[in-house]
Amino acid sequence: MQNAKQSLGRRGEELAAAYLEERGWTVLARNYRAGPKEIDLVVARDGVVAFVEVKARATQTGGTPLEPIRSLKRRAVETAARRWILENGRPGGTYRFDAVAVRIRGPRYEIEHIPDAWRPGEY
Repeated sequence: MQNAKQSLGRRGEELAAAYLEERGWTVLARNYRAGPKEIDLVVARDGVVAFVEVKARATQTGGTPLEPIRSLKRRAVETAARRWILENGRPGGTYRFDAVAVRIRGPRYEIEHIPDAWRPGEY
């Protein structure tokens, strides 16, 4: 059984995936795991593969949804992305790291997509 935080996170990921799909992205993987490391969404459009970290918040308490994507989390996503590329990538492929913030307030929500949110090694 999921707790409230897990439920919020899953809803945020679902909303983010739908948002990206509406904008022409194809979801290649959800919750891709490389050992303990995870990527929320792997999406592709126009020859670009984006590894997407999704952060959802029900309130502004505790900062904005994107603040928790710090160096440790970025490294974990990058590690999982390297594994995904080894298993699924193509030579000369274009890859980037995106972030999606989802602010959920009851039935209403706001989504902010930040393309190319960080580069590998930028901490």
